[in-house]
Amino acid sequence: MKIAVIDNDKITVKNSDDIELLGRKGAIVKVLGSGLCGSDIVKFREHISGNGTVLGHEIVAQIKEINSDTNFKVGDKIVTSHHIPCGKCNYCKHGNVSMCEHFKSTNIKPGGFSEYVYLSEEHLQNVAHLIPTNLTEIEASFYEPLGCCVRAVKRANLMEKSTVLVVGLGSIGILMSQALKAFGMEVTGCDLLAERIDFLNNLGIKAVDSRELANNQEFDAIFMTSGADKAIEVALKNVRSGGTILVFSSTPKNTGYGNNEIYYRELTILGSYSPSPKDLKDSLELLHNGKVIVKNISTIYQLNDIQKAFDDTISNKIMKAYIKIKD
Repeated sequence: MKIAVIDNDKITVKNSDDIELLGRKGAIVKVLGSGLCGSDIVKFREHISGNGTVLGHEIVAQIKEINSDTNFKVGDKIVTSHHIPCGKCNYCKHGNVSMCEHFKSTNIKPGGFSEYVYLSEEHLQNVAHLIPTNLTEIEASFYEPLGCCVRAVKRANLMEKSTVLVVGLGSIGILMSQALKAFGMEVTGCDLLAERIDFLNNLGIKAVDSRELANNQEFDAIFMTSGADKAIEVALKNVRSGGTILVFSSTPKNTGYGNNEIYYRELTILGSYSPSPKDLKDSLELLHNGKVIVKNISTIYQLNDIQKAFDDTISNKIMKAYIKIKD
C-alpha cells in the first residue's frame, strides 16, 4: 500500500506492506480521503514529528475487513476521529479529555495519509459513525475539525446572543464562526485576506478586514483561530473588560497575554484543543442538518501530489486541502 511520510523537509509517497487484522478486534479501512489539518502543517514545519511519520487524521473511509462487536460491516462508509479518552482519569473527570494520557496514546495506524488504516475496537465503539447519505465524502471529512470547534464553543460557556469576534478566517475560522452561530451567538469574523472575508459574508455571517475593526466596539468574547502573533493585540484591543478570549491556535513566538491586562480587566483566557466523543457526535449532526456549510472550502489533491498540498496551504494559496487517497 502507499503511504505519505515525513522525509526530512518534504513529504514523500512510499510503498509499505499492507496491514491486516490478524485476529485483532477492530477494522481495516480503505481511506477514501483525508483533510490536511493545521496541526499536520505545524508538525511538519516545526519538525515535531520525525522522519517516517504518517500524518493525517481527518479521514473518511470504507470498511474492508472487520472483527467487531459493533454494527459496522464490510462496505460501510464511515468517518472517525483518531483519539479516545479513557473517561476515568482526573483529566476526564474534570472535562479535560484531550489531556488524558489514554487520549494521547490512541491513534489511527499508520496515519490518515495512507491507503489503508487500522482502527481499533475502541475507535469503532466511540468515535466512528456512518457517513450521512446527504453528505459528500469531502463534507464528511470536516467531522473531526468541526468537532474541535464545537468543543471550543462549549468550553467558552457564553450566554446566548453574546457578541463574538473570530480572529482569522482560514478553514477553522470559517467552521468556528458557523459553530458559534449555531449555538446562538452574534458572530463577526475578521481577516486580512479579502477572499476569506467574502467567503464568510456569503455564508450570512458578518466579516470585516481586521484593520477596519471599529475602535469603540467591544466583544463579549474573542475566538483566536489565527496563528499570527499580532492577532493577540487584536484580541486584547477588541475584547470587553470582563470578557473571554478563547485560544485555538499556536503562534510562532509563543507570546502570551499580559498578567496585568488579565488582572485589572478581569479577562478570562482559556484554551481548547481536541473534542470528546460527544462533541464529535454534535459535529456530525451540525453537518447533517446543514447548520454548518463546508462546501467549497477544500481543494482536492491526489496522494501523489501531497507535497503540493502542503506547499499551497503554507503559502495561503488555498484555504484547506483534501487529499484524495482511494476511489
